[in-house]
Amino acid sequence: MNEIPILVDDNDVLIVNKPSGIAMHDSANTQNAKSTGKNIRTSESADSANTSNIDTHTLGIVSRLREQTGYNQLHLCHRLDTGTSGCLCLAKNAHTAALIGDAFATRQVSKYYLAISADKPKKKQGTIVGDMKNRRGGQFMLLKSKENPAVTQFFSQSAKPGYRGFIVKPLTGKTHQIRVALKSVGAAIHGDTLYSGKPSDRLHLHAGWLSIPLPSRTITVKAPILSGDLFTDSEVATWLAELPEPDTFNWPEVAPSLLQLVSKT
Repeated sequence: MNEIPILVDDNDVLIVNKPSGIAMHDSANTQNAKSTGKNIRTSESADSANTSNIDTHTLGIVSRLREQTGYNQLHLCHRLDTGTSGCLCLAKNAHTAALIGDAFATRQVSKYYLAISADKPKKKQGTIVGDMKNRRGGQFMLLKSKENPAVTQFFSQSAKPGYRGFIVKPLTGKTHQIRVALKSVGAAIHGDTLYSGKPSDRLHLHAGWLSIPLPSRTITVKAPILSGDLFTDSEVATWLAELPEPDTFNWPEVAPSLLQLVSKT
């Protein structure tokens, strides 16, 4: 099991560069041996063995980090989708977890993501606002209503011929928010087959920057991209290397009326 790269490790927090493919929590799966083609020998007959259940257990990021570091008290401060890589913060005590939770809730935390799409967006930059509705099959969809909206801002540039790179600033933290937002402007993320993105070795979505204010200091980290057919492509790598820091972009102001709605999330 490969070690998870650590970006910050102090008395209060552990911030890591989460690899793509690792879930937040442990999962237990039961598979049928016949369906997997595996012949599991038990004390029963071979025919019975072919239909036996196989229990598999996959460790999530929290359990893996507890094993890797020996820290028993780790509290997730936010979440990343299983396919998303990048900055992930865990608190080492309940007090710090509460402080960081409040910072997220009051939108004091600054976070920026990188994404790649093989599709040309309907617009090169903008703010995407709308409620999100859960659909069947694990999907979400963006609605025109704004009662409890997801708010996502983005800029896009050419990453290489035929591919657009996105710098994304989510103002809220809803499940699949960035994936649904980019899909809504016609640019599903590369590798995001759940939302009709082009197939790839991974979801090309990366939490690249994270800045968290604490009473004693502000913690700011940047996570390098470690995997992805397109993320590691030489032309895309050149685009990434030349990309200005995201907080220097001219992000649009958010209307006070919208901020009042966002404050409910």
